[in-house]
Amino acid sequence: MSRRSLTRTPTLAVPVALAVAIASSASIATAPPSAAADWPRWRGPANTGHAPATARPLTTLPAEPTVLWQTPAGEGLASPVVANGRVLAFDTQDGQETLRALSATDGRELWRAAIDTPFSDSQGPTGPRNTPVIDGNHVYAVSCRGELQCRLAADGSLVWRTSFVKDHQAVFVGESGNAPGATRHGNNASPLVDGDHLLALVGGTNGAGVVCFAKTTGAVLWKSTSDQAGYAPPVVATVHGEPQVLAFTVNGLVGLRRSDGRELWRFPIRTAFARHVTTPVVHGDLAIVSSHQAGLFGIRISRDGHTWSASAAWSGKDAAMNFASPVAVANHLYGVGPRKNLVCVDMADGRIAWSRDNFFVTGADKAHAGFIVVGSEILGLTDSGELVLFAADPAAYRELGRVQVAGSNWTNPALADDVLYLRDGIKANGRWRAIRLR
Repeated sequence: MSRRSLTRTPTLAVPVALAVAIASSASIATAPPSAAADWPRWRGPANTGHAPATARPLTTLPAEPTVLWQTPAGEGLASPVVANGRVLAFDTQDGQETLRALSATDGRELWRAAIDTPFSDSQGPTGPRNTPVIDGNHVYAVSCRGELQCRLAADGSLVWRTSFVKDHQAVFVGESGNAPGATRHGNNASPLVDGDHLLALVGGTNGAGVVCFAKTTGAVLWKSTSDQAGYAPPVVATVHGEPQVLAFTVNGLVGLRRSDGRELWRFPIRTAFARHVTTPVVHGDLAIVSSHQAGLFGIRISRDGHTWSASAAWSGKDAAMNFASPVAVANHLYGVGPRKNLVCVDMADGRIAWSRDNFFVTGADKAHAGFIVVGSEILGLTDSGELVLFAADPAAYRELGRVQVAGSNWTNPALADDVLYLRDGIKANGRWRAIRLR
C-alpha cells in the first residue's frame, strides 16, 4: 500500500521520556458509565486499549484521512481523552501544566485550569506526562510533581485537590542521583476510576503507596504499602474470585484486596532506576508486566484458602517491552519488542508467535506505539506518527493499511465515533488534532 501524508509538523529530534506510560496499558478495570463512543480515560473505556464492542470494524485506512480540526499544543506527553463532546488536552500553557477542555466538534477551547508548575528533565519535553480522566461530571488530572485535582467537566472549577508529596509523604526529587520511578521522572501513572472510587499510585513512603479516594470528595478511604510509584497506572481485576488492585511499583508487581487495600501477594522486580512502565495485563490468573531491563514476565497468581502467592510462570528478554504498553486479544499479546520490532506473544508460555522486524524507524530505546484494538484488527500510532492497521492474527503479521498522520509522537490516541484524537509533536510547536478515519 502506498504511503500518503497529512500536513504535519517536522519530526522532532528529542529523547524519549522514560515515563511515557503515562500517559499510562491494558487492564480489566470496571468501566464507569459513559457513552458508548467515548474514550474517557487512558486506553479507553476499560483501560484495555479495546474500542467498545459497538465500534464499527476497520478493514483498511483511508489514503487521505480528513483532518476535522487542529489546534496548537504546548509541550507535554499526556494523551488525549474524549467524552460528552469534550476533549481533555493536558499540556504546558503560559508556564504552567494546564488542563484544557476542547470542543470535540471543532477544537475550540471551552475552559482551562492551571494545575501545577512544570517539570523538566533530560528525558523529554517540559510539561505533564499523565493522561487525565473524564468521569461523568468530573475530570481528574495529576501533575508531574504529584498534584492531583478533581474539577467539574462543565467549566473546570475546582472540586477537590491533594498533593502526593505534601499530604501523603511521597518523595519527588527529579533527575538526581539514583532516585527511582516517579520520584525521578515525574508522576506518569494515570489514576483509575472504579465505581465510586479513584485509585492512584501516590508513592507515599509512610503507608500511602497506593491510595483509594472517594472520587467526588477526595476523602481517603484506604491506603496501602510504602512502595514508591513506578510509571504504570493501577488496574482492577478479579482473580480467583477476589477483586483486587494490581500496582506495578518500583519494587515489582503487588496485588491488593480491592475492598480495603490489604496486601495479598507480591512479585519482586528490581531494576536500575525502576523504569517500570507497562500497565499490567490480566489474563485469567496470569498477570503480565515488562521492564526493558528485566524482561517480560507472566506472573501466576495462586490462592490456597486465605493464602496468596505469586510466581513466574514464564519470563524472558527476547520480547521485553520498554515503555509502550501492549494489548491482549484472545490468548496473545501484541506489543513493541526490544529490537525496533512488533511482536506477538503467546500468553500461555511467553513464546514469540511472530516478530515484524524493523517496524520502527527510531532507535530501539525510543520505539513506541499506542495501540487500539477495533474488533479483530489493531491500530497502532507509532513514534514517527504513522498510523498502521494490522490484523490481530497470531499466525502471521498482516498489514491492512498505513498512513502518515502526525510528527514525533509518544502518546496514545483516543478513538470515538470513527474519529481519532491525537497529539502531533511533543514540543511547543505541536498540535492537537482530530482525524476522521472513514
